[in-house]
Amino acid sequence: MAALHSTAFCLGGVALSSRQELCFRRGNVKASTFSCPPLVSIPRLSFQSKAFGGDGSPETKDSSLVVCFGEMLIDFVPTISGLSLSDAPAFKKAPGGAPANVAVGIARLGGSSAFIGKEFPEFIRHNKFIWHPLSTNIRPRHSCYLKVGEDEFGYMLAEILKENNVNNEGMRFDPGARTALAFVTLRSDGEREFMFYRNPSADMLLQEAELDVDLIRKAKIFHYGSISLITEPCKSAHIAAAKVAKDAGVVLSYDPNLRLPLWPSAESAREGILSIWDTADIIKISEEEISFLTKGEDPYDDAVVQKLFHPNLKLLLVTEGPEGCRYYTKEFSGRVKGLKVDAVDTTGAGDAFVAGILSQLAKDLSLLQNEDRLREALKFANACGALTVKERGAIPALPTREAVNSAIIQLVG
Repeated sequence: MAALHSTAFCLGGVALSSRQELCFRRGNVKASTFSCPPLVSIPRLSFQSKAFGGDGSPETKDSSLVVCFGEMLIDFVPTISGLSLSDAPAFKKAPGGAPANVAVGIARLGGSSAFIGKEFPEFIRHNKFIWHPLSTNIRPRHSCYLKVGEDEFGYMLAEILKENNVNNEGMRFDPGARTALAFVTLRSDGEREFMFYRNPSADMLLQEAELDVDLIRKAKIFHYGSISLITEPCKSAHIAAAKVAKDAGVVLSYDPNLRLPLWPSAESAREGILSIWDTADIIKISEEEISFLTKGEDPYDDAVVQKLFHPNLKLLLVTEGPEGCRYYTKEFSGRVKGLKVDAVDTTGAGDAFVAGILSQLAKDLSLLQNEDRLREALKFANACGALTVKERGAIPALPTREAVNSAIIQLVG
């Protein structure tokens, strides 16, 4: 998620420019301190769900399609862990963005998925000019000038979705903003921090009029994060899309995916994330996000977690990295152990987990009412996350169903 504008940061000899001020600390790259448009205050929304009957049982819907809404971007992941961004000798380009990761993850597992978002279209080349996708400058080979047109990353991302059997009919292309970029620093244990180039990036400019509402209505599950709530017009598009889904009897799945540096302030992030909390049927959060949303309370205390369980929620999932996950419904709760692997890069692990559980719920929502079957589904989702951390980058590392089943047999038995 990132906009290219103007400072002097160099990647392989190519200057990246940005109006944002970038903050660096030796050994720890902080996200940019650019000014974000203020969060537009919205009261907490509450839509009436038609996906479940009055007794809480799921309504039948023939579709098993999962539509994912939000951002898709390019992650630049260092080839060596444990170094600061400025010390990393090289980066691996990897497509990412949490909702897109989930869409690809579901398709890799043999499910049906689609992506709705906005990218910057491909550059129109001219034989008299040399253009590099990481530079904001057009450099003529002769004394000529070319108007900036399109950026190659947008169509590259669309093609990646297509190659992975994700329906990309809901993608839109914007000629006025660039595709987002994120530079990722990896600690030696595989954990990471992000520095984003956006403001604005194309994903922030999706408008309500550009939504493919027919695609949304066809879905069994509509999945989204919170990054699309940060600025207009994407915020209004997000809220409108969720209402279309809810009105059509689609299950709403929410992973806040907190990226605090992208918000104007911590308080605006907390308010924005919670503004749509009560509309979701399924919510997945991490331990860190629980602490953030509850202003520092203990994420391992069930009483604290229960504060986040709203009356219409069907399933609350708390991911704990290699330790596995916790699950909460109105009828039961518990913990499912994770798979222990050597982590290389944890980017996309939570998204792989979400893909794992949504791919199964899309086929059979009655899992929500059977604890034993839900636990098996969560064991599968844990394995999806574990396999993803063994490689660098999010989408490149997402596993197939065969790989997940094999890992469960070998590591769990």
